[in-house]
Amino acid sequence: QVQLVESGGGLVQPGGSLRLSCAASGSIFSIYFAGWYRQAPGKQRELVAGIISSGSTNYADFVKGRFTISRDNAKNTVSLQMNSLKLEATAVYYCKVQGKEAGAREITNYWGQGTQVTVSS
Repeated sequence: QVQLVESGGGLVQPGGSLRLSCAASGSIFSIYFAGWYRQAPGKQRELVAGIISSGSTNYADFVKGRFTISRDNAKNTVSLQMNSLKLEATAVYYCKVQGKEAGAREITNYWGQGTQVTVSS
């Protein structure tokens, strides 16, 4: 019922910027955690940035200082501003939300389908 849709990916030159957005639709749910993950070919999916209900954020070392995660509760979105992009950032980026649908008893991890980010000169 709950769906996450990512947008904002594309092709960008090294040093450029992109802003990824994740829009949630469907049932209302309580959010404990929201984050952006990435998966490059031949590698494991890894956490890039996360934000918890209090607003506290956490970043992977390889993006710290260049990426910023944010949320807009009114719009039901979580975004990732990516600056000073490097070739190594090329990957599929996935949005994940951990929470509950209205009336649910158990926590659920909701995943988007991913958006491709390609950094190339």
